[in-house]
Amino acid sequence: MPASAPATDKQPRTARGERTRRKLLDAAAAEFAENGFHAGSISAITRRAGAALGSFYTYFDSKDAIFRALVGDMSEAVRLAAREAIAPAMAPLEIERAALAAFLAFAADHKEIYRIIDEAEFVDPDSYRRHYETTAARIGERLAAGAATGAFREGLGEAEAWAIMGMNVFLGLRFAIWARPGDPPPGEVAAAANRFLATGIAA
Repeated sequence: MPASAPATDKQPRTARGERTRRKLLDAAAAEFAENGFHAGSISAITRRAGAALGSFYTYFDSKDAIFRALVGDMSEAVRLAAREAIAPAMAPLEIERAALAAFLAFAADHKEIYRIIDEAEFVDPDSYRRHYETTAARIGERLAAGAATGAFREGLGEAEAWAIMGMNVFLGLRFAIWARPGDPPPGEVAAAANRFLATGIAA
């Protein structure tokens, strides 16, 4: 899952170190997705990563620390997926469609994100809350930008941003995590959601 890791006091100083840290985070994602946080272990993570135990402690102090870093890493990866799907020339509603389509595709490729983010509510509540608050804040910024152009009505705020985020999260659950044969592709799901939004927030 390529993404910029959140800042910590143990950031790699070399490209080789960054690759090792990346392998450990990816291994932790697989381990926690398969076994959960409490049953997962540092030794299992290092085995999956093909790394020495000492390498783990070079970058992470504990299982809690790598879990916390992983939640931040996943949150950043979601942000990057949405950002890369958005073009400056897009209209505000098109931006919401593109961002949702990118999230749905990302979730389909990284199904582990739902289990890990959900577990964060109990393992590391601060990371859990930060993930959703920063995501809602980005949506809120897009709504404000859309209102500034006249594409969205004035007065859209935090409640609307959280409502859109909630819709996106559950669309991901249904169409990425619980996907069924014959389901529409991410672009069609996002287009349907976009039509829904157009009736409620378009100017």
